[in-house]
Amino acid sequence: MERVMTVEERIRRAEEIYERRKRNEGLTVVQEKEDKKEKNEKKDIKLLKKMLIQLLVCICIYLVIYTVQNKQYIFSEDFINKINEIISYDIDFKKLYEDSRNFIMGKFSKENESQNENQENNEVNATETTETNNGIGGAVEESEQVEETQNLSQEEQDILNVKNTASFIKPVEGTISSIYGYRETATGTVPKDHTGTDIAAITGTKIKSATDGQVVLASEEGDYGKHIKVQIGEVSIIYAHCNSLYVKEGDMVTQGQEIAEVGSTGNSTGPHLHFEIRISERTVDPQKILEL
Repeated sequence: MERVMTVEERIRRAEEIYERRKRNEGLTVVQEKEDKKEKNEKKDIKLLKKMLIQLLVCICIYLVIYTVQNKQYIFSEDFINKINEIISYDIDFKKLYEDSRNFIMGKFSKENESQNENQENNEVNATETTETNNGIGGAVEESEQVEETQNLSQEEQDILNVKNTASFIKPVEGTISSIYGYRETATGTVPKDHTGTDIAAITGTKIKSATDGQVVLASEEGDYGKHIKVQIGEVSIIYAHCNSLYVKEGDMVTQGQEIAEVGSTGNSTGPHLHFEIRISERTVDPQKILEL
């Protein structure tokens, strides 16, 4: 006798059938999406193949046209000989492989060496920084340099500071007629304490600026006669007893620029250039700064 299902069993059976159908419908939708995606991919592949085929056809057509246009060259004896040379050339593929391998491995080894070197440099820099912070190394060297500078005389400090401020060239070609410092004079009008170096030259000889700088004074008054004062930082250069001046106050001059002519104006006994260098208005011996 067939068993009669209860209402609860019928409801449960109906729910199972509904869930099964629902899952099947979900799988169907997913399957449809995958089928559609696969069709699109196949379509894209077909388009790509078609495009490649068209490209190859175009290349072939171009090669045919090029061959026809250049047939005299392509089928010439020189061209055929070159082709034969290329074909007959014996290529050592094993050697080619070894060279390529060695080149690539060399690149990798260089990169590794560079990385190791950078790492070592970073470690050294870190050590130096630590030592400096602890008052060792750089700080000690710097203090030693300060002590050495302090041990120099004022003249030696001035000469060092002048050289550090600017580079100098010879302002005029001539003969030194009077050096810096104490000198014996033939007349009472010429001071014995000479503040510069006198370079004798013919009147009108061009005077070049020994450094870059700015003209802070261009005057015709006083014992210096016609003279120029060029300033660069705390250093000033005086060109005195000139015959004529080419620059005026406020002009910027460059090293080697012609700025005046040799003369004998002011308190002078003959044509020459009085070349004077000062730092903070203290004079220094020009011959200890540059070769005159």
